[in-house]
Amino acid sequence: MACKNDSHEQPETSGTKTTTENATVKKGQAFIDNDQSQASVLQIALNSKDHTTLVAAVQAADLENSLSNAGPLTVFAPTNAAFDALPAGTVEDLLKPENKEKLAFILKHHVTPGNYAKDFMKKFKKVGQASGENAPVLVEGDDVLVGGARIVASIPAGNGIVHVVDKVILPEN
Repeated sequence: MACKNDSHEQPETSGTKTTTENATVKKGQAFIDNDQSQASVLQIALNSKDHTTLVAAVQAADLENSLSNAGPLTVFAPTNAAFDALPAGTVEDLLKPENKEKLAFILKHHVTPGNYAKDFMKKFKKVGQASGENAPVLVEGDDVLVGGARIVASIPAGNGIVHVVDKVILPEN
């Protein structure tokens, strides 16, 4: 097989999307069917009725592949109720295409490189987020709060861990 300049038209492939004449097909690790291994942090969110707003935000920001990579990742996953607690119109505004970069920054502020169980989180005063900022960690008895969000459940994933949180963690900047 040799590489040559073929005259056949190929779909445009830029980023994680392939554009054809009639449809846009997403590509990448997040879009490979795999029922053999442990669910990724993305698959856990996709299969949760309590995280539909988070999933919509991840999709609007085109971060699906980031949450499906090998990791390990610690993801602080706000529930739908956590998003509902934001000021009226905030979520709808963030989901607009012109706010994609801002939305991605906020979502990255919910991800920490590494696999940190809740009890291990108690050893930190702050954690570095994928946004490039830090989120403070506060321990109140058995509770752990990250950026003011309380960890209410933890689910192991094939590429890390998902900590379900009761609040959207907003970056300082």
